[in-house]
Amino acid sequence: MNPDYFDAHLTHLGWQQVDNLRNHVHSSGLINKIDLVIASPLMRTLQTAVGVFGGEGYTDKADVLPLMVANAGACNRAAISSLNAPPIVAVELCREHLGVHPCDRRRSVSEYQFLFPAVDFSLIDSDEDIWWKANVRETKEELAARGMKFMNWLWTRNEKEIAIVTHSGFLFHTLNGFGNDCNPLVKKEISKHFANCELRSMVIVDRSMTGSTASTTNYPGKIPPGLDLPSDVADEKLPK
Repeated sequence: MNPDYFDAHLTHLGWQQVDNLRNHVHSSGLINKIDLVIASPLMRTLQTAVGVFGGEGYTDKADVLPLMVANAGACNRAAISSLNAPPIVAVELCREHLGVHPCDRRRSVSEYQFLFPAVDFSLIDSDEDIWWKANVRETKEELAARGMKFMNWLWTRNEKEIAIVTHSGFLFHTLNGFGNDCNPLVKKEISKHFANCELRSMVIVDRSMTGSTASTTNYPGKIPPGLDLPSDVADEKLPK
């Protein structure tokens, strides 16, 4: 495995794909709905997250930190503003397949904090990468189990609209555990590999919690109050 690919950054083509996804996220209005962005703490996913969901027109005179400094990861890109951008949080659980491949080994959190000042790295316990092993590749079963742990962690978040910037391998093995009780077409759609910079919207439902919380969009009606009588009730009250 070539060590030159350590924590691989986006290529020129990768940044073009990021720009196109950003245009879609803005033109569709999705950017206005996102409460939180979760990113795998690797260079390519952090660059993707800030490139797609970051603000516009950062200047050094701004009194807020940038999401990304200029030329982070040798990208030859200007700094990216955090103004009017959703919060971005790095989460270790949604990293790519661990071990052996240098491209999937991360840098220290300290280095990332310098390159991505407004990204929140507080949920990562270790500054150095203690998860990646040079001679041990995470099994598919271990990756899927880590994915389920990540999904369970998602339930602890209060945000409703969450964008997750992660990796095709992680998503494939994680989502493959879902949809077994759905229509085969739904299961097939869930289990497909993701293309680079592909975006899919999914609604995740915990069936054990169905009906346990009040809807935030229900409306009680009868405001202001007045007399009303449904026609089926009126029929019952009419003399036979």
